[in-house]
Amino acid sequence: MAKTATTRYDVAEHLRTPEEMAAYLEACFEEANGDAAFIAKALGDIARAKGMAQVARDAGLSRESLYKALSGERSPGFDTILKVIGALGLKLHAEAGHT
Repeated sequence: MAKTATTRYDVAEHLRTPEEMAAYLEACFEEANGDAAFIAKALGDIARAKGMAQVARDAGLSRESLYKALSGERSPGFDTILKVIGALGLKLHAEAGHT
């Protein structure tokens, strides 16, 4: 029987349009359950899809600090999140929750 070769799935390879990126981030917001590092990782996935160096320039951050902030290993500051969201061409919005 022949062996099946597999490769690691990378969501960044499938985020091609701003609409796909926004939908992915929205889905991550819903799944995060308050985990800020999870959201940071999702932003990192989107940043890799757009090009980390360009996103870092647009956000006014070094590439290295952007990689660290969006690694999912820690929770970056909200100011960093806002800079990255702006650099990605996305908007953060709120809606009333259902309690």
